[in-house]
Amino acid sequence: MIEELDFETYLFISPGELKIYLFDKKNLKNLYENKLILKNHLQYIDYNTLNNFLEENIFKIEKHIGGFLKKISLVIKNIEIINIYIGVKKKNYKETFNQKYLKNMLTEVRDIFKENYQNKKILHILVNKYFINDKYQPMFDKKINSDSIFLEVQFIAISKSFVFEINKILEKFHVKSDKWFDEKYVQSFFKKEDLIITEKVFKIHQGINDQEVQIVPKIQKKVGFFERFFQLFS
Repeated sequence: MIEELDFETYLFISPGELKIYLFDKKNLKNLYENKLILKNHLQYIDYNTLNNFLEENIFKIEKHIGGFLKKISLVIKNIEIINIYIGVKKKNYKETFNQKYLKNMLTEVRDIFKENYQNKKILHILVNKYFINDKYQPMFDKKINSDSIFLEVQFIAISKSFVFEINKILEKFHVKSDKWFDEKYVQSFFKKEDLIITEKVFKIHQGINDQEVQIVPKIQKKVGFFERFFQLFS
């Protein structure tokens, strides 16, 4: 029996194909994989086809792990995914901008997105640009002395109705969707590295991109820069 903490199961959904993987997190390799080429390359998902694909492969994965599959991560390509960019600028009325101030700014931007796109589920939050005193900075230092700060934040999101339909199918197999990823974003981040796609997704989830605000559980043994003060996003 494979311990649940040792693997991830990824379901890839795109107009051209369906793919499923059982990924070994320790050895960074696929223990099981299968795919189905969709002949018509439709922009929408045939949910009956997806249901049949899962019925065949979840059973095989459960035999492989020696137990029931409880959760699965979704990797989506070109299906109802949107990219929204929101900028926010703040004047400095204190001596320095610090991490707490940045946290509050990002919370404000997130709330703006959620208010205006209530039918969307956030997949990724990326801080693309920092401008300190109107000058571009590649990263945010822990403390910054300046008169103003401007952030450009990118939200990658997907229709909640699509998420609902996928979850409804997964419930038939007593499986819950764990995490959601945009395949285009994942591939673009690793465009110069020769890695298998499941390893790329796994590393994105581990927080390899310093510009991504990680959505993490409140209790976590080892956390990175953004993760330490964005746990309210849980």
